[in-house]
Amino acid sequence: MKISLLTHFKELPKPSNTGRLVLEVLGDAAEQIRWDRLTPPARLLEEINAGGVALVYPGVPGEPASDLSGIRQVIIIDGTWHEARKIHQRSPYLQQVPRVTLQPRHPSRYNLRKNQKEAGLCTAECVIEILRSIGNHATADQLEERFLACLKPLRGKQGELHDD
Repeated sequence: MKISLLTHFKELPKPSNTGRLVLEVLGDAAEQIRWDRLTPPARLLEEINAGGVALVYPGVPGEPASDLSGIRQVIIIDGTWHEARKIHQRSPYLQQVPRVTLQPRHPSRYNLRKNQKEAGLCTAECVIEILRSIGNHATADQLEERFLACLKPLRGKQGELHDD
């Protein structure tokens, strides 16, 4: 399965962006496409029109996880929640793409930014869940290891560090 990261330009230089981990671990199985409101990516539009493409986008709480059979490519909007919402609203071509809902095994562990959506996952966590759901556990484990190594250590009540 191909993973396409539709990335907001503000995300590209950020060290807290986990999309770069996805690109490093997945290699040719992932791509990064810079989102541009005025010029939609022509190749992505062709792939969407060909079918078998789905968009990972938050669903309704309690909605069951989507069946990924028949999906050959997944688009993930790579940006802050605010940026992702704007990208989705300002990209009519994304509104036509079937949506994939994930049911993560645990809440997000992403702690590199404030104001995160409570039930949301970061880009790398989405890809980890997708890889596990299609049976690619080795790559999911490799990405998860890299992702966890990037997180800030958590501090307990007495200031001691925890690896959670």
